[in-house]
Amino acid sequence: MNIGDIAGIVAAVAFLALVAFLAVPLLKVGKVLDAATDSVREVTAHALPVVDEAAATIAASNAQLAKVDAVTTAATEVSQNVSALTTLVSATVGGPLIKVAAFSYAVRRAFRRGA
Repeated sequence: MNIGDIAGIVAAVAFLALVAFLAVPLLKVGKVLDAATDSVREVTAHALPVVDEAAATIAASNAQLAKVDAVTTAATEVSQNVSALTTLVSATVGGPLIKVAAFSYAVRRAFRRGA
């Protein structure tokens, strides 16, 4: 054997050692990537039902808001009707009551002056 053959064997052994040295971290990185893939699958599997449930909850909330809107509209109409009725009663009863009060005041004064 000459020096070139020995140098070739040494280079081959060094290359084999380098490949063996790098194989361990590459295998660990492969396991980490497999675990990350499994985690993403689990998160996706758990997230989809949550998204579906949130969509159903939002739809139910919108239906309830429509009912609240109807109740609010009815309450506004009742409030306006009560206000109109109060104005009507005040105008209808208030004017004559003021006249009756003024008349009774005038009668009392007249009796006091005459008495």
